[in-house]
Amino acid sequence: MRDINKADGIRGLFRGHSATLLRVFPYAGIKFLAYEQFRAALIPDKSKETWFRRFASGAAAGISSVFFTYPLEVIRVRLAFETKHDTKSSLSRICQQIYHERPPAPKTTAGDSVVASTSAVVQKATPSSGLVNFYRGFAATLLGMLPYAGMSFLTHDTIGDLFRHPSVAKYTVLPSTNSAGSREPRRSQLKAPAELTSGAIAGLVSQTASYPLEVIRRRMQVGGAVGDRHKLGISETASKIWAERGWRG
Repeated sequence: MRDINKADGIRGLFRGHSATLLRVFPYAGIKFLAYEQFRAALIPDKSKETWFRRFASGAAAGISSVFFTYPLEVIRVRLAFETKHDTKSSLSRICQQIYHERPPAPKTTAGDSVVASTSAVVQKATPSSGLVNFYRGFAATLLGMLPYAGMSFLTHDTIGDLFRHPSVAKYTVLPSTNSAGSREPRRSQLKAPAELTSGAIAGLVSQTASYPLEVIRRRMQVGGAVGDRHKLGISETASKIWAERGWRG
């Protein structure tokens, strides 16, 4: 915090906030909209509601939302990461930098003529820029989104069902607003403290279940700003983290 404040002042602590705001609206909107659609398709009635269907609905919603907003996530991480560079980071400059990033040609020795020629062909065939750079770490994100979004919605709905149990409903559920002639009674609405508790527990469980993949994808996202800009894969990144800090890493 002292280093960031010395280099950029208080504004440095908000580096990447603009990209965060651009991302959060479509991300949250698409996720909850998609969840309702997937839930309606996978759970058409109460009799077919299972933990697996709830998990699948949440996971599908999470994947849908992250697919459309992932480039903004990469931009946000890079803006927040590059706080000590001599050049000023801006949204447009970071976008151009990510777009044009390309790993350097591998170093070869005198006796590696075959390797050198092969590498030269690969370098020529590899595009010098592209939108694919904005999806760096996307595979790890998808893998992480399965347990994150799935466990989030599964835990939220499960805790909600516990709060709606008749033994505690008078403390946790608002008075029913169902009409007397309703054929399909709506789900009872939880009181604010109960809803807050179920959401908090869901966040705790989902973050814990997916955090290792979160660490891996962060390392992959900033790969273009550190080292030799080599695009690490999921297994290679995980191996490096394990070698550095073990399971705690």
